[in-house]
Amino acid sequence: MRRAKTSSIFPFCNDQPSTLFFPFFFAMAFPLSSSITLSFSPSTQKRHFLSTHFAFRFSQACSQENARPFQLKGQCKASKEAFVKDKSQCRNIPTSFNLSTLINGTMKLENVIAVILILAEITSPLPLAGWDFWSISPANAVLYSPETKLPRTGELALRRAIPANTNMKAIQDSLEDISYLLRIPQRKPYGTMEGNVKKALKIAVDGKDSILASIPADLREKGSTLYSSLVDGKGGLEALLKSIKDQDPDRVSVGLASSLDTVAELELLQAPGLSFLLPEQYLKYPRLTGRAIVELTIEKGNGSSFSPEAGGELRKTATIQVVLDGYSAPLTTGNFAKLVTDGAYDGTKLSCINQAIISENDTGKNGYSVPLEIMPSGQFEPLYKTTLSVQDGELPVLPLSVYGAVAMAHSEVSEEYSSPYQFFFYLYDKRNSGLGGISFEEGQFSVFGYITAGREILPQIKTGDIIKSAKLVEGRDRLVLPSES
Repeated sequence: MRRAKTSSIFPFCNDQPSTLFFPFFFAMAFPLSSSITLSFSPSTQKRHFLSTHFAFRFSQACSQENARPFQLKGQCKASKEAFVKDKSQCRNIPTSFNLSTLINGTMKLENVIAVILILAEITSPLPLAGWDFWSISPANAVLYSPETKLPRTGELALRRAIPANTNMKAIQDSLEDISYLLRIPQRKPYGTMEGNVKKALKIAVDGKDSILASIPADLREKGSTLYSSLVDGKGGLEALLKSIKDQDPDRVSVGLASSLDTVAELELLQAPGLSFLLPEQYLKYPRLTGRAIVELTIEKGNGSSFSPEAGGELRKTATIQVVLDGYSAPLTTGNFAKLVTDGAYDGTKLSCINQAIISENDTGKNGYSVPLEIMPSGQFEPLYKTTLSVQDGELPVLPLSVYGAVAMAHSEVSEEYSSPYQFFFYLYDKRNSGLGGISFEEGQFSVFGYITAGREILPQIKTGDIIKSAKLVEGRDRLVLPSES
């Protein structure tokens, strides 16, 4: 026999910290033929409390036939401090039942806990209500938070990364909330959606002058046209409001996408360059001062074909379009864009590893070893040579937890730097992520863009397939090389 005794495990008073479950797990660490005694000794004075003891005898037998009784004894005795003269109140409460009800393949500790709590409440006037330890404090780690709202598409992540006018950001936030509301099954909160659109309309109308003033003079005419389209155009806010009043979820979804696209176009006009100054020591690197688009043509290494597009034929090659975001990662995108223009990726072989398609590491290419570059959400400039602590609530503006995210591998020399040449496509899978849908590698790599077209061919890419060609099709005017600085 082994005995484990603990006193005051329930919080009868405020001056003693208590733990409820420890005695049970401590007990289960012994053989099932052991005995456990739990003692509840309230320390509150000037009250007629009873000290309560429970003794447990466990049997190792698991079958119904061989099970020995599981005995629970409750013994009440007056505390020394309690003014209880009539000790006839104290009596034994024998209780027996088969252990097989608790152990039949698995131990059901819930039943044991329930019996103890019932007996404790019956035999002693315990202030069970208001136990603070039952409540679980909110987790600080967003990695495990099911409420975390990360962008789930490259388009959404790129839109959020644009450094634009505060009025435009407020309109964007209001509209993006509708995207989450549309996911609610059955009865959708159309009233809330209507309020969001009306709020966005009010901001757009009241802040018209501010919105247009944020656009450079040479682009203001185009901005004025986009503004009119946003407010009362065919795919604008007025049309979206009508779709919501008609409670047509399909039309709401289409109208919402159209309005958000217009918002993104206006924001891009408001952000013609970087919104921060680069540290002087990094001006020696190529940099991208805005957005750029790269097209990668992929061909099968074994001579086979890619699956046909809808209604098409088998393809010998397939095209992937990547949008580079220089607003959040100017050095990383600058180095990548320069390598593309130099033809460094033409003929590069690809390899498939766990949740990623990675390019071969050709150390002979003339890339720059750029420092790790990550812009945290809520900040106005990137951090360099520093990873983010996701468990402390830090999240990047360009998250890795998006299917088709594009990032640089780490340098072979130091993880404070990115590889000068090697990059990868991230194949995000929620099944291999935290409860909040955040990748376990989040905040550890320099993400610099997303695939916006051609994501469907990623599962068809196999080890040995080749990047036939890589071209910078848009944004060459935003690429600044060191000699041009």
